Amino acid sequence: MNKQPIYLDHSATTPVDPRVIEAMLPYWTEHYGNPSSSHGHGRAAQFGLSQARRTIATLLGAQSSEILFTGCGSESNNLALRGAMWQAGGGHLIVSGVEHEAVLATAVQLRDQFGCGLTVVGVDEHGRVDPATVLAAIQPDTVLISIMAANNEIGTLQPILEIGEIARAHGVLFHTDAIQAAMAFEWDLAQMPIDLLSLAPHKFYGPKGVGLLYMRQGVKLVSALTGGGQEDGRRAGTVNVPFAVGAARALELALEQRAENVAHYTLLRDQLISGLLSAFPPSHCRLTGHPTERLPHHASFAFHGLTGNDMLMHLDMLGVSASSGSACATGNPEPSSVVQAIGLPAAWARGGLRLTLGRQNTLAEIDYVLAELPDAWRKLQLFTAVYER
Repeated sequence: MNKQPIYLDHSATTPVDPRVIEAMLPYWTEHYGNPSSSHGHGRAAQFGLSQARRTIATLLGAQSSEILFTGCGSESNNLALRGAMWQAGGGHLIVSGVEHEAVLATAVQLRDQFGCGLTVVGVDEHGRVDPATVLAAIQPDTVLISIMAANNEIGTLQPILEIGEIARAHGVLFHTDAIQAAMAFEWDLAQMPIDLLSLAPHKFYGPKGVGLLYMRQGVKLVSALTGGGQEDGRRAGTVNVPFAVGAARALELALEQRAENVAHYTLLRDQLISGLLSAFPPSHCRLTGHPTERLPHHASFAFHGLTGNDMLMHLDMLGVSASSGSACATGNPEPSSVVQAIGLPAAWARGGLRLTLGRQNTLAEIDYVLAELPDAWRKLQLFTAVYER
């Protein structure tokens, strides 16, 4: 077993950067007031919250009033879909078959419980949406199109700018779940055809428990949470000021170091992909997701005749933390909606393995995984053969 544990599950979550913790600390111990209070303690908290909102807006090429703090990325997705459809009083919604469940399950609920029309557009074998299929799906009452920027399970990047232009040309709102893609694009939202965008800071070395939703000026949403008038009436509940401050600092660091990090991730990712594909025959291991249009830190595979959970157990014993796909679904023996959408044959569908990289990972760690994983696979093959007798 490797003496130092190797963490290859950064698409699930990342460690909080010490500089982010340092930025958050005063808002627990010194400036702990409620930002809605009018006294000095409240004003100090409100100042930190406002500064965090301005920082995020500047980094994304947005206005401060367009940045909304939520409790997590899933809440941001939920609010974007429900808020837009409720504001319109119903209508038609378009999503893709590879969206995160925070989008897919919300879309199905809007259809089944609120009577909204729903079209789920298909993807190719790499999980990529053809903008032409989105165009063909638009109906006279289409309110919103929601297509993720990058897939969490297979890493495929989507042509969101093309899709956004199609939506804009037809007077339809466009939302993108960019939770995995903070560093995959250079954001200038004032110039991009995006009306709503979701982010989750714990994917880029910020804290869990806070989400971001960009809402273009003029977009109106019905709040899913009712109560107080926080976040300009768009999301009730006392704002988590330390986490908002941490979100801003994490995004600042991520985008400052974007070029350096992307180069590092891409080097390790390509080493993983080429190494694993050369270690196994094509009849036993294949890359999932697009071969080139994919997240720089993301390598994902399918293994024939094995389950991803068995692979994860063996990797864990070797000191390697990984995932079989979405962190929200790990442990579920059923193939995910993403696997089904890309048409992976049944013999491959449960054998998913996702290896996602971070700043601390090294080439030596990748070499260790490449050396140990084939042996773990062989042991599983032998065990499966004996068990099936």
